[in-house]
Amino acid sequence: MSLESKGGATRVLGTFTLAMITMAAIVSLRNLSLTAELGSSAVFFLALAALVFFIPLSLVAAELAATWPRAGGCYVWVGEAFGKPLAFVSLWFSWMASVAWFPAILAFCATMFGHMLGFISPGIEQDPRFILITMLAIFWATTLNNFIGIKFSGMLSSIGVVVGTLIPGFLIIALGLWWILSNQPTQIPLTVDALVPDFKLDNLILFSGVILSFAGVELAAYHIRETKNPQKNYPHALGIAAVLILIVYIFGTLAIAAVVPQHDLLIASGLVQAFNVFFEQFGFLWIVPLLALFLLIGALAGINAWVVGPAKGMLVVAEDGFFPRWLRHTNKNGVPTALLLLQALVGSLLSMIFLYLQDNSASIWFLTALSAKFTCAQYALIFLAALKLRITKPQVPRAFKAPFMTLLASLGILSCLFGFVIVYVPHGKLVSINLGYYCLILLCGFFLLLAPALFLIKYRLRNK
Repeated sequence: MSLESKGGATRVLGTFTLAMITMAAIVSLRNLSLTAELGSSAVFFLALAALVFFIPLSLVAAELAATWPRAGGCYVWVGEAFGKPLAFVSLWFSWMASVAWFPAILAFCATMFGHMLGFISPGIEQDPRFILITMLAIFWATTLNNFIGIKFSGMLSSIGVVVGTLIPGFLIIALGLWWILSNQPTQIPLTVDALVPDFKLDNLILFSGVILSFAGVELAAYHIRETKNPQKNYPHALGIAAVLILIVYIFGTLAIAAVVPQHDLLIASGLVQAFNVFFEQFGFLWIVPLLALFLLIGALAGINAWVVGPAKGMLVVAEDGFFPRWLRHTNKNGVPTALLLLQALVGSLLSMIFLYLQDNSASIWFLTALSAKFTCAQYALIFLAALKLRITKPQVPRAFKAPFMTLLASLGILSCLFGFVIVYVPHGKLVSINLGYYCLILLCGFFLLLAPALFLIKYRLRNK
């Protein structure tokens, strides 16, 4: 089906749906286990990540999307500033970040499914073969689901965020507050002094994961074509999502850290560990599998948002000749089916790491580090583009104008550089392999996933 026939997309997404898509893309309750590793100081690091990365990115993305409200997201923005080849690289970074991230969130889904089956087969959530098979089944089912179209996909994301993120997120917060107010013993000190962080190396390494947990704020920009009144609704959606995200992350992290000992905390199932502690007090352990189902639904909403978003951005790239014709195929709903299938294939291959490492936490951290590298590279280009466009195209009307652009972009670029470099240092608890070997795998993974982009740029130049 030709791309040209998709020119006039129906605008079906309002402020609420766009906010829920943004929350689905950003909020993964799985991240609470990672930030809980920081203990009481998680509040400081979350606030710092919001200050130097999330808030600057939200404001910058809102200006860019409202000023250039065309499908493609960072491809359009970086292209306006630096030209199409570098714009393609920026979108490729985004796509590879999501591809590397998929196995990590899929492992969370598989673990939640394992907890649901715990009464039938105790400990199945730790079986690498069960984890891998479940990951692949969920990934391919979600990919095929997105063939139906953005309206159905957006509806599923909205439902998934409410059922699987907001409900268990606010429940864990309420239980944490009850635990503290009823003077139950806590695993972390809850004092003002304890909020002051220990800047040891492991905490700085985890900070890169905290930064990554705020990634995705620009994902809604890929759906600008389907958004009603994007100049107004996009900034409003970001504002709603930002407030809810910070509440869930900060208080949810503290709730887990308060009841689960740090040395026992598992990245893949820390949230369920916390629910077990809470509901054991009430004698309601039977409810934990039900909450695992809710968490599974929320994680599926996140996967659903990320499966189609970057791929739709890549469809815009295809129109500019970066892909061969067979990769430009779309179905009757305008969904880039060939790109989605390719994405599922690469993500499936990366999922094999869980069988190779035989350690869920190590596998998840490695893929988190790989995803962080692509994410930081992409966002650095977005911040640089916003800065340059303020200088080179000041005459373009801006329906939304971010304040203090130089400061925002500078903070964003510095945080991206920090995140890109620090992940080369393996976390002492999460990664036990040799430093040189770890760095080599991370470097090879990065360049292996980047190489096709360089080839496709040459392909476009040859066929112009």
